[in-house]
Amino acid sequence: MPQASRVIRISLLLDAHGGNLESAARRLGCRPSRLLDASASLVPFDLPWQVRLRALKASFRPYPDRAHAVLRDCLASLHGLAPCAVLPGNGAAELFTWAARDAAAQGLSLLPQPGFADYARALVCWGGDVEGLPLPLQWPRPGPFPFPEPVSRATVLWITNPHNPTGQLWSRASLEPLLRRFALVICDEAFLPLVPYGEEQSLIPLVDHHPNLLVVRSLTKLYGIAGLRLGYAVAQPERLQRWAQWRDPWPVNAVASAVGEALLQRPERHQAWIQRVQRWTAQEGAWLQQQLAALPGIVPMPSAANYLLIRGEREGKPWSLQPLREALEIRHRILLRDCRSFDGLDDSWLRIGFQSRRGNRRIIQAMRKELSEQRSRVTA
Repeated sequence: MPQASRVIRISLLLDAHGGNLESAARRLGCRPSRLLDASASLVPFDLPWQVRLRALKASFRPYPDRAHAVLRDCLASLHGLAPCAVLPGNGAAELFTWAARDAAAQGLSLLPQPGFADYARALVCWGGDVEGLPLPLQWPRPGPFPFPEPVSRATVLWITNPHNPTGQLWSRASLEPLLRRFALVICDEAFLPLVPYGEEQSLIPLVDHHPNLLVVRSLTKLYGIAGLRLGYAVAQPERLQRWAQWRDPWPVNAVASAVGEALLQRPERHQAWIQRVQRWTAQEGAWLQQQLAALPGIVPMPSAANYLLIRGEREGKPWSLQPLREALEIRHRILLRDCRSFDGLDDSWLRIGFQSRRGNRRIIQAMRKELSEQRSRVTA
């Protein structure tokens, strides 16, 4: 096994996914409702009441439709695809598991780093080997995918667009040539619908002509329904038919399916929601960038997504942001994403998921207070 494979696999044991409210509340001795969770990157808006009513009315007694026919029709219509080119899943995570089975059969997978650890988790399930592709931590927006020369011997490439945790947005023009280089390209576009003009960079329009392309999307981020677990894959039908034979019989439960149908059956309402979310991403992103840049020792990185990666820096040198993160948890009940679980990032990095303006003000005020007190202790 390559050394890079061993390093990535070991790091899985240390991975701490954001959004673990119950665990954090137990650790802090408070109710989950008291926590402001900026460790996960979800929209802060409530679902429309019609959708919540539909979820309550969903029938629990019959088995779900194994074909998910209505939901597939809704998802396919979003992208102008045939329903057979779309496969709903129990969140994107389930779909990564089947993507990893295909990837492991193709050979060595190339994983950009820092990056989302779930890809490596899925590859471990099938004994797949991985190699890291270090990404530069300074970037334009949007920009070309930074593929180095000479190229790796990998036959599979995993891409996140926009990238997690950096928020880098790759241009479609820079990604399309990679389809000629790799036997399989897996593109995670979970956050792309939240990005203003993000669809212009989507690879979904290329799926019809590229059997080696697979795109994974999530409704979790866009609608803030992480508890329901609902995502979908877009690929050529033969691949998705093979996955359907591998997976459990009812991967998407009846409530999640009913909510997905209710969200998507009226395209004009879905588009209005997307426009609202994209305005929020643009407005809160610009506001947070400005506010964070004014804090001493904090360097916010540019981001196209609904989260910001920040670096601790003093006199041009990195400094640990872990005491700040811990103080925000203990004294202010605010959760930020510890980035040490991302290969390539150390304790000088944190990620902040956008909140409402009220929540974002709470984060900035708490950070300002803690940084001021830290500076006072240093100079005392």
